[in-house]
Amino acid sequence: MADEGIVKRLKVIVKEHGGQLALAGAIGVDQGFISKVINKKQEVSYYLIRKLCFQLKYSPEWLILGTGEKHINKAESPKLITEIQMMRTELDILHARMRAFEMELKELKDGHPADQQKAG
Repeated sequence: MADEGIVKRLKVIVKEHGGQLALAGAIGVDQGFISKVINKKQEVSYYLIRKLCFQLKYSPEWLILGTGEKHINKAESPKLITEIQMMRTELDILHARMRAFEMELKELKDGHPADQQKAG
């Protein structure tokens, strides 16, 4: 999930928590992990988003989309994370279907090798 906006908001969170090391300690990850994400050497992961939302109560909507309230109350967090995970699964399924359709289209365009053998 590479997104300029998420990285920008992660930088805000780092600043609010007194730096990468302090943030890493607050959510139980390695400081190098935070650094790699901020420097775009590693993708923003749902693992990181989940930790920021569950442990520090940042709103997934704010973190991912940049809209809504920055923080959420405790009761909303699990529901929003579950919804995001379900949407991510749906997106993965749609991408897989799209790749399958693209392969099928390519075979139709190029002529399927099995069809060419039958014709010959």
